[in-house]
Amino acid sequence: MMTIGKSIFCILLYAVIAVISGHSALAQDRDTVHAGDSLHASYDFVNAKKIYLQVLDSLDVVEDSVMVKNVREKLRMSENGKNMSRFVQVPQAAGKRRLSLDDFYLSYSLEDRSWRQLPNVLDHDNRHSYAKGLYAPEWNDVIYFSAEGPSGTRDIMMTMLDDTLWTAPVLVAELSDPAADELYPMLSADGKTIFFASAGLYGVGGYDLYKSVWDESRQRWTSPQNMGFPYSSPADDFLYAESEDGDYALFASNRECGKDSVYVYAIRYEDYPVHAPMTDPLELQELALVNPPVVEMEEETVADIPDNDLTIKYMAKMDEVRVLRDSIASTSSALDALRNEYVFGNDPAERARLTGEILQLETRIPSLQRALDKASSDLGSIEMEFLKEGIFLNMDMQKEDEGPVADMPEYDFRMRSMGDSLAISVIVPEVVFDYTFRIEPEAIFAEDQTIPDGIVYQVQLFSGGRKATVAELKGLTPVYEHRTPGGMYTYRAGRFGTYPEALAAVEQIRRRAFKDAYITAFIDGEVVSVVTARTEEARRNNQILLYEVRIIPESGELESEVVEGMVRLAMGKDIARVEAEDGTQVFIVGPFDNKAMAEELAAYVRAKVAGKISCELLGNELDVD
Repeated sequence: MMTIGKSIFCILLYAVIAVISGHSALAQDRDTVHAGDSLHASYDFVNAKKIYLQVLDSLDVVEDSVMVKNVREKLRMSENGKNMSRFVQVPQAAGKRRLSLDDFYLSYSLEDRSWRQLPNVLDHDNRHSYAKGLYAPEWNDVIYFSAEGPSGTRDIMMTMLDDTLWTAPVLVAELSDPAADELYPMLSADGKTIFFASAGLYGVGGYDLYKSVWDESRQRWTSPQNMGFPYSSPADDFLYAESEDGDYALFASNRECGKDSVYVYAIRYEDYPVHAPMTDPLELQELALVNPPVVEMEEETVADIPDNDLTIKYMAKMDEVRVLRDSIASTSSALDALRNEYVFGNDPAERARLTGEILQLETRIPSLQRALDKASSDLGSIEMEFLKEGIFLNMDMQKEDEGPVADMPEYDFRMRSMGDSLAISVIVPEVVFDYTFRIEPEAIFAEDQTIPDGIVYQVQLFSGGRKATVAELKGLTPVYEHRTPGGMYTYRAGRFGTYPEALAAVEQIRRRAFKDAYITAFIDGEVVSVVTARTEEARRNNQILLYEVRIIPESGELESEVVEGMVRLAMGKDIARVEAEDGTQVFIVGPFDNKAMAEELAAYVRAKVAGKISCELLGNELDVD
C-alpha cells in the first residue's frame, strides 16, 4: 500500500510540474504577444509579424484555441499593415481638435439640422451609445445608418422615403461584415461614394475607415476598400466626411488619446492625391499625427508685454509640457531600443529580462501621456485667456516647440446641437416569430428572450465564459441566451409545453453534437425542478394520483449498472438527485401515474441496493382547476 501511495504521489507531482510548466510557457507567450502588439501599434508591422509567427510556432494547443485565433488575427492585421504601407497618402493637414467620444460627430460642419439621435424605432441596441448618431440631410430621400443587424452586430442599414413615410430598414449586405460592427455611414455630396468605419473587413486596427462606390449598372455598392494610411491606423478610426464646401475632408480617431475621446482632423481636399510607399515606422507614426503646419506670424504683430501672472503661469505650464514631451520621447526611444534587442536576441533569459523592462516602460508611457494631455489642456485654457486680453504669443518662443501652435486649427470646427428629433415613421411588416422547435441551416435566436407564463420546458445546451457564435449552435432554433451575474453565458433551445415534446427534442439535440444537453423547467418564468413541473403538468391534465420512488442508499451513491436498469424501467421519467437537510443523498424517480410501474421500479432497486427505498403518493385527490 505504501508503494502504491508513493506512486500516486509521484504521478500527481509530475502532473503539477507539467501544469506549472505549461502555465509558465503560456505566460511567456502572452508577454511575447504583448511585445508584438506594441510593435504593431508603433507601425513596425514587419517585426510584429515575426513575433506573432514565433508565438504560433511555440504554441502547443488545439487548432481552435482562442489564443491561436487571436494571434492569427493579429498576424493578419500586421500583414495588412505591411501591404498598406506601400500606398500611403501624404495629405495637407489643416487642423485638429480633441473632443468627447459621445459628441465628436457634432463637430462636422456639413449641413444645418443634419445630425440626429438615432430613433429607437430604427435601433434598440444600446451597447454603443457613441454610435447612435444619425446623419440625415433634409434634401435626401435615402438614409444610411448603423443599427443592429440580423447577426447581432451593428450593420449598415438603409431606409427610403415613400411619400411621407420611411420604409422598413433593410440591410446593405455588401457593406456589412456579419462578424463585426460598422459605424457612421456617410454619403459624398453627389451620393456616389459612401464612407464608413468597420471593425472587420481588411484592416490594421480596431475600427478602420472604408469607402465604396455606387455601381450604376449593377445597382449596388462595390466591395469596400480600406482608405489606407493616415486615415486608418492601428487604433480606432470612426468617421470620415467631406465638408459642405468640398474644400476639406474630416475624420476622427482615438490614436492620440484614450477610449473616452477622439481627435477630429481636417484635411485639405485634393483632386488627385499622390500615393507613395512609406515603410519606415517612425515616418508612419509622424504621418499618423496629421499635424498642421506651424503658422508664422509677422514680427510687427507681436508687442512687448511685461511679465504678469498670466504670462508667468503660461511659461511655467509650457516648461511642464516640454518636460513631459521630453520624458515621453526618451521613454519611447528606450522602448524602441529594447524592442529591437528583443526581436534579434536569442538567449531566453535575456529575452525574459527584456520583456519585463519593455512592460515597465509601456506601463509608464500612458501615465506620462495623461499628464501631458492635462498640461496641454491647461495650456489651451491659458491661451484662451490670452485671446480675451488681446495678447499675442511670441512665435520666436514657440519655434523650437511646435506643439501648442500645431494644435491650433485653421479650420473652423463648429459644434452643433442635435436639433429637433427626426420625424421617422417606419412601416414594418408584421412578422410573427415562429417559436416551434426546428433545425435550420443557421441557428436563429428567439425574438423574445423571456419565458412565458405557465409550464415551459427547455433543453439546456451549454454554458461558457464567452458569447457563442451562430455556427456553434448547429442550426438549433429558437435559441435563448442568458447571461448570469457572474458573466457566464447559458444557451437553451426550444420552448415546449409538455415533457414528451421536450424529451423528443433533447434526443434530437444530443445527436447534433450536444451529448450533455438536458431538460430544464419553468413555471410562470421561475426555474423549478423537472419533477415539480411534471407533477404540475399532470395535475393540470386531471391525472389525480401521482407517485414517485425515493431511494436513500446506505453508501450515498448508486452504481452505474443500477442507474442503467432504472433508466430502462422508468422510460421517459425524470431521475433527480437532491440533498436532504441532514446531508443525506436522495434519488427521486418520477412522477408515475401508474402505481404498479412505480412499485416495479422500487422492487428492482430493493434487490440491488441496500438502503431505504419507498414508493410514495405525491397527491391525494388533488384539486384540478
